[in-house]
Amino acid sequence: MPYRRRTAFALAAAAAGSVVLASAPAAQAAVVDVNYACETKIGPKGAVSPVDIKAVKSGSSYTITMSFEKGVSDSPIELPKGVMTPRAELKLGGADSGTIKVKGTPNTAAIPPNTPIKIGQLTGTYTPKKSGKVTFTAGVLTVHALGMDAAVCTPKNNPAPSLELDVTAAGGGSSGETQSTNGGELPKTGPLDSATALATLGGTVLLTGAAGVLWLTRRTAR
Repeated sequence: MPYRRRTAFALAAAAAGSVVLASAPAAQAAVVDVNYACETKIGPKGAVSPVDIKAVKSGSSYTITMSFEKGVSDSPIELPKGVMTPRAELKLGGADSGTIKVKGTPNTAAIPPNTPIKIGQLTGTYTPKKSGKVTFTAGVLTVHALGMDAAVCTPKNNPAPSLELDVTAAGGGSSGETQSTNGGELPKTGPLDSATALATLGGTVLLTGAAGVLWLTRRTAR
């Protein structure tokens, strides 16, 4: 193959590789079956619901949406419109740790008795504290109805993460890196810091007084 054609082919292959890398997804999501064991006011309940978690970037944070395809509990009585609000925790893994909270909206229609309670979508905000790949896994789900936590549901099948997100913390922090302010010094607000500030102020006044005496001495000498 002539040199020019080989060069053109190599450049084209490199460009194609760059396109593939540039289009690599920053998030991987999967619908995961979560087996919930629920403690309710009328005894234990349980159900398996497919759970989907998605993320949409908004500035330096992400809007997280958790969706349920099936209800996980029911009520022996009708739940009137607007009396049921679900909330849940998502467990973070990978580069970050801890939990974030997501919450749904009140039910827009009455829920008949002995009918699975439709959870719908829960939303929350996640702000990365560390940079890297972060996973989101379904945690405890709470159904608040009629002024009380009517059902508290815990995953018992150790579900896999529903979402893996490649994130960058504000300021470019990485896993294991601690963010600080004032050039690496923590803000000073305690009593000892106030004493230091007063000592500094006293020193400034003392220096100002000495300068005044020196100026008066020179004036007298003239």
